[in-house]
Amino acid sequence: MLSSKSLLALTATLLAGTASVAAAEHFNRIASFPVELNNPEAEASSSEIITATDDGMTLIYSDSPAGGIGFVDITDAKAPKQGGFMDMGGEPTSVTVIGGKAFVAVNTSESFVAPSGKLVVVDIATKAVDGEFELGGQPDSIAHNKDNTILAIAIENERDEDVNDGAIPQAPSGWLTLVTLTDGAVTEAGIKRVELTGLSEVAPDDAEVEFVSFNDADEVAVTLQENNWVAIVDAKAGTVTGGFSAGTTGVEGVDTKKDGIIDFSGALTDVPREPDAVKWLDNDRLVVANEGDLDGGSRGFTIFGRDGTVLFDSGNALDVQAALFGHYPDFRNKKGVEPEGLEVAAFGDSRYIFVAEERSSLIAIYKDTGAEPEYVQSVPSGISPEGLIAIPERNLLATANEVDLREDGGVGSHVMLYELGEGAAAYPQLVSEMGADGHPIGWAAISGAVADAEKPGILYAVSDSALSGAPAIYEIDATAMPARIVKKTIITRGGVAAQKLDLEGITLDGAGGFWLGSEGDTSELTPHALFHVNADGEIEEEVAFPAALLAAETRSGTEGITAIGAGDEMTLWIAIQREWKDDEKGFVKLVSYKPASGEWGAVRYQLEAAPEGGWVGLSEITAHGDHVYLIERDNQIAGKAALKAIYRVPVSDLVPAELGGELPDVSKELVRDLVPDLQAGNGYAVDKVESLAIDAAGIGFVITDNDGVDDSSGETLFWSVGAL
Repeated sequence: MLSSKSLLALTATLLAGTASVAAAEHFNRIASFPVELNNPEAEASSSEIITATDDGMTLIYSDSPAGGIGFVDITDAKAPKQGGFMDMGGEPTSVTVIGGKAFVAVNTSESFVAPSGKLVVVDIATKAVDGEFELGGQPDSIAHNKDNTILAIAIENERDEDVNDGAIPQAPSGWLTLVTLTDGAVTEAGIKRVELTGLSEVAPDDAEVEFVSFNDADEVAVTLQENNWVAIVDAKAGTVTGGFSAGTTGVEGVDTKKDGIIDFSGALTDVPREPDAVKWLDNDRLVVANEGDLDGGSRGFTIFGRDGTVLFDSGNALDVQAALFGHYPDFRNKKGVEPEGLEVAAFGDSRYIFVAEERSSLIAIYKDTGAEPEYVQSVPSGISPEGLIAIPERNLLATANEVDLREDGGVGSHVMLYELGEGAAAYPQLVSEMGADGHPIGWAAISGAVADAEKPGILYAVSDSALSGAPAIYEIDATAMPARIVKKTIITRGGVAAQKLDLEGITLDGAGGFWLGSEGDTSELTPHALFHVNADGEIEEEVAFPAALLAAETRSGTEGITAIGAGDEMTLWIAIQREWKDDEKGFVKLVSYKPASGEWGAVRYQLEAAPEGGWVGLSEITAHGDHVYLIERDNQIAGKAALKAIYRVPVSDLVPAELGGELPDVSKELVRDLVPDLQAGNGYAVDKVESLAIDAAGIGFVITDNDGVDDSSGETLFWSVGAL
């Protein structure tokens, strides 16, 4: 369990602002490579387990859905290039490199009950297959020893999760295969099978072998994930020499419900760790990532002595980090952030532990101190990081992110590169504080913002339906680095958290409260409406859209709200995201509402041309001076992102006409192209730029919406666009 002292230190590190220790070393992302470039004809491509050539100039990753391995030229690490693709005649599960050869574990199973696989040896220079060797079962992880003389391959023979709810035992059992190389070559005589049944306390007759790692003494640590066991094997003798149960633990201060509320007041008791990846820290200590694939998962990582003594357990630290960064995956939180992959490597005098979190899409980075590890930072990593490889001689870390969402219009799989260097961490750009209850202020999916009328750098924001269980207003201190969420006010109706809200806009009411705009969805019984709340978040007035407007409604409604004027002269202006049924194609409404009189009206705004296969719409509106500023964006992501921009319309053009009639057009001018800003972090351009606030000093701040980490990398970008 993470001690209170450790949790305080973690919080202090996150909230101090990494810029405060500019001389410290941090990992920052320097490039991203879309793996679809290596195999553009494949319907789906993925990067899962990743390794590097001995010279550190080429990355090689397994691509299970495409059935091969991909190569990335990182001679210039800041500008990676496609290196080609090789079909492996099956489903590659892992790859490792010795000299000029890549050794690829390939699953060729016809079914769960008839598993099979092969070891494929690839000449890297010529990209030719040098040999194939049957393994007799379905392989998973592969690794080699420091002398490059022995390979270890986990033969998993994975269970069928649709049989008996995935419970084990399910025959056939897995085992460990050791391959002793002869002059660097694989021979049939050098392949040896090591049985791992009869070891664990859970289903001992069905070894669910997952991951392998060598130490410098040619011992292999092998995780048996669903068995909750770690075996230690003498690779030269081919015998099991030790092992231990990964044990159970309790985790306090975690979110345990998928309810649209990030609530860390829950606890788990007697949870089996069920480790996935394992790495030796030295010959006597090893670290495991506790994924918890069947019955458990303690949501963290654990350092064990070789006899099974728990030397350190991260407790809820990874979940807390993710929540503070806006990366906590409430919508699928059974396993929290789901630690899965690991890397351990020495950079200079510092040995780092890298933990890949599949569901939060973060890499947590710690320094190994020999005792309790020191938290350094977390970096964003595409969607669902699976594999990691450190290249210390070049100060590089590479991650492989497995999810490919292109079929659904999302982003494809990426390999991402990070460099260790002096200076501040570039991420996060927005982070929350710990709340008065001792738990993190949970947040995600920022969808609208407004600035305080008097205090420069103070903003108020709302999140959308991703956290519908407890809609909230967040107070942001943008004078800090990174910007900090310092307060969260729950929107209430009748004393309880309000339901049926999809907040997309917020503006000041001039009296200490706010007007909120909610995007409706009739199919979900969520109304298109405005909500007037006081400073405590209590709804004092609900204003439904009028019938004349709703007659032509679609799902794409309110995407921002702003106020012009004060008191009885105040007019609210609402940006409607896309065309409704009565709009000419390429035109949307800016709708007006006067709270004092209840009068509605609208003007017409012309959108930029939509990209092929996509659409363009509005996602924010905010008044400042003689103009209202709007964010206009397409729905495209990564390399297809073309339009993310700030435009402005003169206030003098905002002369509303009656709803249902002909609407006057407004003029607009481009203020700033936001695509370069989105690319500045060396990831891919995200699609949802949804918030613009202009503070009391006239400085503009832009925030992206991370969709609550649902089919998203979880990254929230927050930056200033300067004076507007």
